[in-house]
Amino acid sequence: MSQSVNFIPPLDLTQQYKSIEVEVNETVSKVLASGRYIGGTLVEEFEQQFAHYVGVSHCIGCNSGTDALYLALRALNIGVGDEVITTPFTFIATSEAIAAVGATPVFVDIDAATFNLNLDLLAAAITPKTKAIIPVHLFGQPVNMTELMEIASTHQIAVIEDCAQSTGADWEAFKVGSIGRVGCFSFFPTKNLGACGDGGAVTTNDPAIASTIRSLREHGQKERYIHAENGINSRLDSLQAAILQIKLRYLDTWNEKRRAIASNYQDLLSHVPGIVAPQELAGSSAVWNQYTIRVLEGRDKVRDLLAGRGVASMVYYPRPLHLQPVYEHLGYQLGQFPVAEAASEQVLSLPMFPELSVEQQQQVVYSLKDCLM
Repeated sequence: MSQSVNFIPPLDLTQQYKSIEVEVNETVSKVLASGRYIGGTLVEEFEQQFAHYVGVSHCIGCNSGTDALYLALRALNIGVGDEVITTPFTFIATSEAIAAVGATPVFVDIDAATFNLNLDLLAAAITPKTKAIIPVHLFGQPVNMTELMEIASTHQIAVIEDCAQSTGADWEAFKVGSIGRVGCFSFFPTKNLGACGDGGAVTTNDPAIASTIRSLREHGQKERYIHAENGINSRLDSLQAAILQIKLRYLDTWNEKRRAIASNYQDLLSHVPGIVAPQELAGSSAVWNQYTIRVLEGRDKVRDLLAGRGVASMVYYPRPLHLQPVYEHLGYQLGQFPVAEAASEQVLSLPMFPELSVEQQQQVVYSLKDCLM
């Protein structure tokens, strides 16, 4: 069934901006007029508000989600000679941060239904060198944190949650980022809670970790010009903090709209052959940063055909991390993680943003059906 072509982007941030334009413009003007652009009250206020939202004692703003991961690893004294277990099916920032502190990323294959770490395979990857596990709550779908924390506790291993794509998601009534030893968030503009530029945060209930991260993000200084260790420059600026304060007030509403869109996709796609719709784990409340299906045959051709019908889609991710050139020295081989490798050839993320209309979703699905025929 062909429909008239009206372009549907994978994400449209302009509609979100229009809905809060007055608030944002007034706030930005005040920040610019204040002359205080780095640190200060606005950043502290956002950190307090976000800590309360996630359900932790401490939030430390930083420059990006990548820096959040790096700072968390540094604060846990993870470095050369250590191993950190994570997924091969995510954006490289996760493993990049592990490598940046001198540790070795150790990959474990994913679960076919959720695209998240396959926890049945986790224990076998743990060695005496394993110092942490970084589960990635991919596409806004929480990992089974009850099971993961039991494994980590048994082996006395720290858990660093990568919450970059899952801000606001719950696992058994606990917000992601509040369950592990540390939570790491990205405020990249495309995230559920996105800044108008780069930004990130670390969350924790451990005051010592919080204190260390605050020092590390400020060149390793706990008091001005007194540097206890080598840190980095990774601060959340006041302008982004002010905008994030506004957006945080709307986050739950936007996430509920994402859930409604995902539910509608599930209904519309329930009898479409040749694809597999994503599954949500019992006990989780996903926030659908992406709505990612599997196209069982000819994913790239289907994507091109969709584009010709005015429907933009994305592929997250076309090559798993264990097969990236940068990790050739780790010795992983094609076929070692078959589920992640199959996913990289099949995944297709359909348009997903809170303002996506029912009519647009129908166009997406009608077009997809045409392309699969």
